[in-house]
Amino acid sequence: MKQLKQIFLILLFCAVLFSCSGCVDQTQGKNSKTIIATSVSTAEICEKLNIPLAGVPHSDIYKIPECYKDLPEIGMPMSPDMEVISSMKPDWILSPVSLISDLKPKYDAIDSKYAFLNLNSIPGMYKSIQELGALFDRKEEAEKLVREFENFYVSFQEKNKGKTPPHVLILMGLPGSYVVATEISYVGSLVKMAGGINVYQGEEKDFLSINTEDMLKKDPDIILRTAHALPDEVMEMFSEEFKTNDIWKHFKAVKNKKVYNLSYNQFGMSANFQYQDALEQLESILYPKE
Repeated sequence: MKQLKQIFLILLFCAVLFSCSGCVDQTQGKNSKTIIATSVSTAEICEKLNIPLAGVPHSDIYKIPECYKDLPEIGMPMSPDMEVISSMKPDWILSPVSLISDLKPKYDAIDSKYAFLNLNSIPGMYKSIQELGALFDRKEEAEKLVREFENFYVSFQEKNKGKTPPHVLILMGLPGSYVVATEISYVGSLVKMAGGINVYQGEEKDFLSINTEDMLKKDPDIILRTAHALPDEVMEMFSEEFKTNDIWKHFKAVKNKKVYNLSYNQFGMSANFQYQDALEQLESILYPKE
């Protein structure tokens, strides 16, 4: 909830700045504003809202929406090329709120308006969609997306209502290392939505560096493994770690063969529109059919 309020305040502040310059031109194929999306997830949201863009990020892993494929690239999501962005004289820059501490000073330096979208959870994403709909005169498109989400999730929640929720340990891997994902990370929020209990709930950070002895004390029913980047290398690392580190054989989840690798595309760092597939995958893991 704190994060949702943060994005609302950020967008509200931007809205005040925007109010003096009018609304986005809704004429098909035209837009009086130069708008840049610095991550694939923000570009996907813009596509759903029918917002024309002037620039998109480069990605070797995720696919840019087809309608934006020929646009100029502004660099990687984690470190956009500010010279390129500045040369485009953007009216608006859209980025994930997870990068606000790194990117906000850079955007301030080029005197551009910006909005940081809360992509740490699906509810956060839809709240940001509503705010963008208000900013760019796309309220109808935004509300349609919100209704689709609400209808899906109400139905999804009913499936396993009343069942005992399993306790879950989530490992987010990088080549050569891994961290624990809490319930306020994106993948952690998906597990919560799917009806799982994170063994590291109640934390203030999205990722934690925890030793395996402490993880063992949590006694998770299920262990989920996913990747921050380079998924093939990360999964190979996890496989080797679980084979060679003797402590893992003492975990109940390992003994019961309840260790699962999650797809990098559905279970990455930012909320996206593949969440329905992600939740259905988690449902089959958390509440397998007898």
